[in-house]
Amino acid sequence: MPIVLSRRELLKLGLGTSLAVSAIGVTASLAGCSSDRPATGFAVLRDGDLAPLAALLPIMVGPHPALQQEQGAIEAALHQLDRSLASMSPAIQKEVRELLDLLNLPLTRGPLTGVWGAWEKASPEDIDAFLVRWRDSRLDLLRQGYKALNQLLLMAWYALPMAWAETGYPGPPRI
Repeated sequence: MPIVLSRRELLKLGLGTSLAVSAIGVTASLAGCSSDRPATGFAVLRDGDLAPLAALLPIMVGPHPALQQEQGAIEAALHQLDRSLASMSPAIQKEVRELLDLLNLPLTRGPLTGVWGAWEKASPEDIDAFLVRWRDSRLDLLRQGYKALNQLLLMAWYALPMAWAETGYPGPPRI
């Protein structure tokens, strides 16, 4: 049986949702979840950003030999992503931080991604299911979030020389 809402009830629901999202944002900032301080050795990425990105990277990239064989490949990709973000505008950095906040805050991470525990403990199947859900979502915001994560992580990975051999790219020409 479909739920039928009057205009007044719909407005109340919208207002309540807005207040809840605002409360989550305030709670996150007061709890330090959305700290703007970069992690040690990084210019933009924060401590809380590293775990979800490290969990997402292997799923986004797929079974790339260098990712599986090179020790420190994920960390190198995260440093490359950080360098790329550092060269982007403050507005883009802010949007990326907000996206990563959604992935970090337990109040939003579970319902939005289906990953209810820590990212380090999420299975590849859970992460893949989250990415497919966002990629194929009817909500444009989630599709945009997927595209942003996909572009950022793949850009960072394929900017690394260790990723080039498998693709047949010899690297930039020497001048």
